[in-house]
Amino acid sequence: MSWNFMDPASRKNLEQIWRREADTMLALAADPTHWESPTAAGHWQVRDVVAHMADTTAVYLNSFAAARGKADAVGPLNVRDMARIMDEDALTLRNVAQDELLARLRGLLDEILQVTGELTDTEWTELLVPHKYMGPVPACFLPICQVLDYIVHTWDIREGLDDCHALNADAADILVPVCFLMWQNTSDTTGTEPFTIGIRVTTGPNAGTTRADVTSDGITFTPGSVDDQHTVLEFDPASLVLAAFGRANTGTCRGDQQLAGRFLNLFYRI
Repeated sequence: MSWNFMDPASRKNLEQIWRREADTMLALAADPTHWESPTAAGHWQVRDVVAHMADTTAVYLNSFAAARGKADAVGPLNVRDMARIMDEDALTLRNVAQDELLARLRGLLDEILQVTGELTDTEWTELLVPHKYMGPVPACFLPICQVLDYIVHTWDIREGLDDCHALNADAADILVPVCFLMWQNTSDTTGTEPFTIGIRVTTGPNAGTTRADVTSDGITFTPGSVDDQHTVLEFDPASLVLAAFGRANTGTCRGDQQLAGRFLNLFYRI
């Protein structure tokens, strides 16, 4: 089976990981002693992570309805405002009772799993769905956004509880291609002098090397050899995920550490 979410052949892997990570998050959040515990997601408590998941799932369901002509699309809003708006939306639900909010999220989760499960393989990549911040995206982008949210925010909860700090291998593996999309869409290269750096993912089904060409217009990632690059950043899959999503300053630099720092400091967190 594929480990690239853009390939319809990845759908079974994606759904298995989605269900497992969601079940894990819901189980952690169901403990009354955890509800107001801190997490690694800034100032969010566990209840705020659950609120965020309920809010974004409802938004994605509206997006799928809009793609079918059954609802009005929202956005696209500025990606730079994404963190602020998501924070505000989550905090509006802070005082919803634990049982009520968890039941709401479980219902929304079942609904979006059904909606995405009914997509044809052709629709998986060819149906354009309005994303609240990025505009029209292939339908497969919203399921992978849900999966990454459950993976990363479950890690946030565990980190806040001083629980297991590792990511499951398959969860990290399936997010590797997403990391490059995240970096491409959350970079600020204004006024940057052009440079190139290599990136190597060391293990897993998405292991390989990628060339990153940085200009003031943005970043272009091109899979292929980086043997001609003086500076290469190396990551295992989990380290790449935690770095790309702003959870850890990590990675191994082979070459010019100052150049590596220039690259890693191009990104803003969402």
